[in-house]
Amino acid sequence: MVDPRVTQLLHDLALADGDILAIVEATRALIYSVVPTASERVMYGGLMYGDASDFCGVFAYKNHVSLEFGRGCDLNDIAGVLEGGGKFRRHIKLLRVSDIEAKSVAQYILQAHAL
Repeated sequence: MVDPRVTQLLHDLALADGDILAIVEATRALIYSVVPTASERVMYGGLMYGDASDFCGVFAYKNHVSLEFGRGCDLNDIAGVLEGGGKFRRHIKLLRVSDIEAKSVAQYILQAHAL
C-alpha cells in the first residue's frame, strides 16, 4: 500500500526541484533493489527506511540529497564518502544521480541494513 504522505512529499519535491527529485527517486529505487522488504515512511521531513528496524533515511535539501545512517559510525567507509563527526550518525551527500554509483551507495545500504 502506498503511503499518501510519501506521495505528497514526492509531489512537493517535484514542484520544488526536479533534479533533487531525480536523486531521491534513484536512491529510493536502489534501497528497494538492495532491501526488497524495506518499508518507507515520512519522518523528520524526509523518508525513513526500515525492516526489522530503521536503517537509513533520505532527506532532500536545496542543493543536495543526504542519505543518512543512524549508526553510521559502525559502517566500514569503503569509499571514504561518509560525512559527519557526531557520536553515531553519518551521511553521504548526493549532488547528482551519478553520485549514487560513484560513491558506492549500495554497499553502505547493505551494511546499514545488516546492523
